[in-house]
Amino acid sequence: MKTLLLNPIAFTLGAIEVHWYGIILGTAALVGLLLAVQEGKRFGIKPDFFMDLLLLGVPSAIIGARIYYVAFKWEDYKGNFLDVFKIWNGGIAIYGALIGAFICGYFYFRYKGYNFWRMVDICAPSLLAGQMIGRWGNFMNQEAYGGEVSESFLRDTLNLPSFIVDQMLIEGAYRHPAFLYESLWSLVGIGILFVLRRQRFLRAGELVASYFIWYSIGRFFIEALRTDSLAFIGPQWLASFINGLWSPMELVFKQGYLDPAYGNIRISQALALLLILGAIVLIVVRRRTGLASERYLDPIVTSKPERNDGVYKAAVERKGNESAPETKDSKGQE
Repeated sequence: MKTLLLNPIAFTLGAIEVHWYGIILGTAALVGLLLAVQEGKRFGIKPDFFMDLLLLGVPSAIIGARIYYVAFKWEDYKGNFLDVFKIWNGGIAIYGALIGAFICGYFYFRYKGYNFWRMVDICAPSLLAGQMIGRWGNFMNQEAYGGEVSESFLRDTLNLPSFIVDQMLIEGAYRHPAFLYESLWSLVGIGILFVLRRQRFLRAGELVASYFIWYSIGRFFIEALRTDSLAFIGPQWLASFINGLWSPMELVFKQGYLDPAYGNIRISQALALLLILGAIVLIVVRRRTGLASERYLDPIVTSKPERNDGVYKAAVERKGNESAPETKDSKGQE
């Protein structure tokens, strides 16, 4: 029986080929925008603020993602530099996208006069939604897949629909749909963040920290299934430590092949552990030092109202309705 492979090109406009990869990434960005806009309304922040952030953040994320990927795959690109710009063929890294987006966000929030932690908290579910949807771009390009599995595992054990199973037939073997595992993990994470952000105990910066913890836990275990991981040759003790943490998964899955000549440590696994540790330390330190005095549910104000077309006024009015702070408190907040 002939295997049906989905065409990565959605349609053509003359000589221009429009790839599903780009359409899916665009959809991911739009869904993330809608989530941020909806949550921003609760704090009196206009949709234009997030639309401008999207226009700046998406290019920054794509550039960061591509630079990150190419930097670790330079041997594949140094002979043909033009291929660096062909992102429609895949080859972007989520961690690189996060670096680019966060750098852009830092300067944008500062320009608008908003507290960085308050705003990235609002955007945290949007990041997960973007990753959840964006992984289907990898599916269309037949990338970000895992090691070999049987067809019956995909059809009978996982009960996946045929269009996914057929697309997972790569280089003559069926593969783990690692993209799907990560997409579903992100979906569950969105639900968790939605619940967390309604809790009064949550402080500023802790929602985005929770995002990093949740995503990185999933990424650590899913990454080991892949056969296309970015990797480096590191100390053997670190490789053994990472493999030891992953070893309980061996009761169910086998790790994807990693060429020892290329590396013995998957970069995303090592980075995931650092992010989990860093996020936990961030929460503890900010609480112990008093830097996390603001709660997620507290009103959000800007120090530059002239750049926000009345957003400051709406937020201050809301804050005034909820409490009557003294002048001293207001100065302290600033």
